[in-house]
Amino acid sequence: MKIGEASRVSGVSARSLRHYEDEGLIVPGRFGNGFRDYCQSTIDRVLVIRALLESGLPVRLIREVLPGLTGGSDAGAPVSCVEFLHEVRSYRDRLAARVAVLRDQQAALDTYLEQAHATDR
Repeated sequence: MKIGEASRVSGVSARSLRHYEDEGLIVPGRFGNGFRDYCQSTIDRVLVIRALLESGLPVRLIREVLPGLTGGSDAGAPVSCVEFLHEVRSYRDRLAARVAVLRDQQAALDTYLEQAHATDR
């Protein structure tokens, strides 16, 4: 699919798609006329990239961890840089903390809804 359709399907702007390509995060195919050609696996990868960016992971780390998250050809490639691994662990810990907060908020909303339902009767 062309970039406009890929943008619509993924919910990511065409400008962002070009940026992800410039950063080496995606590699869309090309039509004979040079237009980008996005397949479903590229769209799926874009959605993972978007989620990681929205979670606060910087592009430089996404570039390193993305193959392992999307089953890329270099999935599972060992990364030996201690600093890098520390950053990824730190990110994972921040994400786990956010998940815990969201679970607490969900539980509070569930309690509220149960109480509201009980008073409706």
